[in-house]
Amino acid sequence: MSVKSTVEQLSPTRVRINVEVPFEELQPDFDRAFKALAGQIRLPGFRPGKAPRKLLEARVGRGAVLEQVVNDAIGPRYSEAVTANDVKVIGQPEIELTKIEDNVELAFTAEVDVRPEITLPGFSGIAVTVDPVEITDEDVAEQLLSLRQRFGTLKGVERAVQDGDFVSIDLSATVDGEPVPEAATEGLSHEVGSGQLIEGLDEAIIGLEAGGSAEFTSTLVAGEFADKEALVTVKVNSVKERELPDEDDDFAQLASEFDTLDELKADLRERVERVKKVEQAGQIRDKVLEALLETVEVPLPEAVVQAEVDSALHDAIHALDHDETKLNELLEEQGSSREEFDKDARESAERSVKTQLLLDAIAEAENTTVEQQELTERIFFQAQRYGIPPEQFIQQISQANQLGAIFADVRRGKALGSVVNQATVTDTTGATVDTETLFGSKADEGAEDEAAADESAE
Repeated sequence: MSVKSTVEQLSPTRVRINVEVPFEELQPDFDRAFKALAGQIRLPGFRPGKAPRKLLEARVGRGAVLEQVVNDAIGPRYSEAVTANDVKVIGQPEIELTKIEDNVELAFTAEVDVRPEITLPGFSGIAVTVDPVEITDEDVAEQLLSLRQRFGTLKGVERAVQDGDFVSIDLSATVDGEPVPEAATEGLSHEVGSGQLIEGLDEAIIGLEAGGSAEFTSTLVAGEFADKEALVTVKVNSVKERELPDEDDDFAQLASEFDTLDELKADLRERVERVKKVEQAGQIRDKVLEALLETVEVPLPEAVVQAEVDSALHDAIHALDHDETKLNELLEEQGSSREEFDKDARESAERSVKTQLLLDAIAEAENTTVEQQELTERIFFQAQRYGIPPEQFIQQISQANQLGAIFADVRRGKALGSVVNQATVTDTTGATVDTETLFGSKADEGAEDEAAADESAE
């Protein structure tokens, strides 16, 4: 006799697996259980690990041994049944023991969510329209200005503060007359107009000269007085403006490997074009995915959706000391409500799960594979985005068991890319977009595209 298993389809996304295990199949499990007991229990007259089974069973009781064997046996037998019946499970099973007859049979059921059967459309029938790639002289001028600003120098001026100036300031704040220590600072450097400090600061200091001060109200975003309205005092110590180098060949030689300004501008135009092609590629992906989601029916496993909803709630209250009352109060302050939050979280979860299931189905239909080099490139790219060494990032994702998730993301990206290359894509001018030029022969160029965009935008 051997393990028997059958599968009942409870819904398009859930099955019940029935498993029957004859006791002779559990003999290795009993061997391991008694070996573990022999190493833990000392019986007079026997060396450690040498006590007979009958004496060990008499000491702990047959029921305790049987319980240990059953607990150890269910996991492997469940996995064996899943493999034998080719069940595409997602999520954790709900196990129920249905029969334990000593020396005869063990039986249990496992209800678990599964990947639904999805009927895919012909991808060549998908048609989307996107924005064209257009590069203007203003785009190039903006890039050139950004480059000149990098090489600009600061010069002190004796005039009132203007937008774009660099100032040294002192800050202090009070809430209901009580000083806020963490908001007090001296000699702080700030670029006017950047909006990187307290809300209302830039408006308060524009028009002040060195030595001048002003007061304004602002809502604090961190610390003991977070979300409280504070009275902020700012004093301007010094004012500097940035002098930009001239647009000429000398600047081109200083800021780049080019000898002339015209050559530099041509290179900047190419960089702008690359960035806009990346943006267009992203728009194509988004619109093709949207077309798929609108046309393909995907049954959703409720347990998986609920897990995503629960995760969104956990993330939302994590910074609020896991206090749901604080979350509800914050939502009310923002003009929202808990009902709206829950509704948005569920809609987002349903879309996320539908997208994953759909792209996984496409990957299987298209026989999409992921090469080790592609997985490595994605890991290195994400490590770069997070600003940590690749070795450290690999260690973190391994400890969190996230390597499989990254693999799945790469595979889904390639699957979507394969659909893009079969779809008809035109821009708003009516011109056909060559997706092969944008995406190449690989289905997933997402990481490289994003990296190119980041590099060009710097």
